[in-house]
Amino acid sequence: MSDTASVQFSEREALLFHSEGRPGKIEIIASKPMATQRDLALAYSPGVAVPVQAIADDPATAYDYTAKGNLVAVISNGTAILGMGNLGALASKPVMEGKAVLFKRFADVDSIDIELKTEDVDRIIDAIELMEPSFGGINLEDIKAPECFIIEQTLRERMNIPVFHDDQHGTAIICAAGLINACLLTGRRLDEVKVVVNGAGAAAIACTELMKAMGVRHDNVIMCDREGVIYQGREDINQWQSAHAAATDRRTLTEALDGADVFLGLSAAGALKPEMVKDMAKAPIIFAMANPEPEIRPELAKAARPDAIIATGRSDYPNQVNNVIGFPFIFRGALDVRATGINDAMKIAAANAIAELARERVPEEVAMAYGVQHSFGPEYIIPAPFDPRLMELVPSAVAKAAMDSGVATKPILDMEGYRQQLRARLNPTTSVLSLAYEGARARPKRVLFAEGEEEVVLRAAIAFKEGGYGTPVLVGRDDVYDRLKALGVSNPQEYEVHNSRHSPLVPKMVDFVYNRLQRRGYLRRDVERMINQDRNVFGSALLQLGEADAMITGITRTWAESMRQVKRVIDPEAGRTPFGIHVLVGQSHTVFIADTTVNERPTGEQLADFAEQTAQVARRMGHEPRVAMLSYSTFGNPKGAWVDNIRDAVSELDTRNVGFEYEGEMPPDVALNPKQLANYPFARLSGPANILIMPGLQSAHIAAKLLRELGGDSVIGPMLIGMEKPVQIAPMTSTASELVTLAVLAAGGIAR
Repeated sequence: MSDTASVQFSEREALLFHSEGRPGKIEIIASKPMATQRDLALAYSPGVAVPVQAIADDPATAYDYTAKGNLVAVISNGTAILGMGNLGALASKPVMEGKAVLFKRFADVDSIDIELKTEDVDRIIDAIELMEPSFGGINLEDIKAPECFIIEQTLRERMNIPVFHDDQHGTAIICAAGLINACLLTGRRLDEVKVVVNGAGAAAIACTELMKAMGVRHDNVIMCDREGVIYQGREDINQWQSAHAAATDRRTLTEALDGADVFLGLSAAGALKPEMVKDMAKAPIIFAMANPEPEIRPELAKAARPDAIIATGRSDYPNQVNNVIGFPFIFRGALDVRATGINDAMKIAAANAIAELARERVPEEVAMAYGVQHSFGPEYIIPAPFDPRLMELVPSAVAKAAMDSGVATKPILDMEGYRQQLRARLNPTTSVLSLAYEGARARPKRVLFAEGEEEVVLRAAIAFKEGGYGTPVLVGRDDVYDRLKALGVSNPQEYEVHNSRHSPLVPKMVDFVYNRLQRRGYLRRDVERMINQDRNVFGSALLQLGEADAMITGITRTWAESMRQVKRVIDPEAGRTPFGIHVLVGQSHTVFIADTTVNERPTGEQLADFAEQTAQVARRMGHEPRVAMLSYSTFGNPKGAWVDNIRDAVSELDTRNVGFEYEGEMPPDVALNPKQLANYPFARLSGPANILIMPGLQSAHIAAKLLRELGGDSVIGPMLIGMEKPVQIAPMTSTASELVTLAVLAAGGIAR
């Protein structure tokens, strides 16, 4: 079971990620204007008195006038942190902040982490209960058993908002979804399967309880702990374990598994042996969910029983039991109907929705990223964690179950409209970027990092390699290995380093580049000097000779200078004019801006080309293009002396049958603000533009840099489009994470 992918990285990279810039992973952002005295007067005194009185008169209006309805508390005392044990409340804070990030990223749920410095169950219960007015829901996390059972049950009885212990129920819901589909594939019914649960902690008990609620018979389940079978009459077990004690004379895991249909492992690495698997029933179902190392590796289980269906908690095997498939969306649905709790009906609805999604045809972008088959089968019984359809299907199923079971206080009357709202809450770019990373891991490429002596580049190369995205190819001198060692790499010699001073490829490079440049005034010795001394020329030549699949550079030189050096070796793609795109990524929107890097005064035909090619990039990133040709002029007012190329571009697109919306000339407010656009009913855009084609390099570059420095969105790029080889030139200020993103996009063909 897992909340995230099993990605590898160094300790240094993890610490830098959490410490660089603003420490930690979350911050509070005001959702209303706070610029003027009037804003502050409305937000606080005296304006705040009005909603205060409204809430005092009708407490339900707190959901209308405050953030309560979209706010979840992520709470732990640090007694069971991941698989690391009881490390205390303070040590749990990075995990709880991370959980808050996952809530926001996957379901647009705001959350605040709260770490309680006590192991006293009563004090924890009292503390959380007293916070009910602040939050719309409570997510308990990393609290050890059996205390977690007492805390959750008591809070559910005392509080009138959802309380959910994800370590228990999140795992149970995803496991149940997988079990539904595994039974369907093997022709089994839930009321017939014989299940062995190995592990008797919080997650194991929750999985068992949910299975039984869904129809698995009590007398068909045997639970084991490290001492063996939990049987009726055994005395060294607690009340929650004894509720699942079996009437059986079997006493060991080996005996329990003889003839069993299902193994659910929530225990320890290596607990399930191949010989045990051999004794299971035909087409056994094996969920080996111990993390990071499962009870049995899938290849060992398959060797013992080729007919087995296997799931683990790891992303590097099929069928990952990943809690992030469940908890954000379950809370989303519960919050949206203002549910007073999360009951079995809602959990079962979530499990069924997740199971049904896995049975639908896999979207092409998900299939490409994960390398999965395009239809439901033994290797795909659980949806991919980044499947964008989860946001629509799971919350709506949970919300409906809450209404049907009577715990919803604000029923949804228009479910189709609600589904549309859910789709609009998240930005498809975030799913596509996540899928791009998974695609890189499924089909790793060789990416050349041309400035391999720079620390930020080396950190990016380390992250690229340890993340499993491909093979970094470094350009640098002999001290690169020493620098890698200083960054914590235990075996630097594993990294491929090309040094122009003694590379056997240099003569071939010189021949190649000299043949390109000899009629441009360059002597052979000029080319030899460039190959030896200029990392961009040397790296570009390596790329041309097939030593890598893509190239990243830009850290040590201005963008323009790096581009001039690259173009000495690499041509534009035939029939295309290279240009740059900055991508602004917000929580629910993405805007593409072009051309921000290359062409000072593009012609109308070039602007039309940029629009078409940017539209292709937008579609690869999950968006239906709506193009605005930007200007200071709005459809001819004022007439202006510098708008002819923009008008020419629109006329050119009129002749091309491009298949996407476009309009111009117009300023940014008309392009992006529906109220302004409404003043021009003839305009051909059906909504705010998501592609902004700038009239010239000066305005484009200034706008992109201003937005990077002043805007609240994340910025990707600039991405270089239109070269014959995948090469990306990063800004000099790029972080290691930004370099890795560019490398993944370049290698995966999204930025091309």
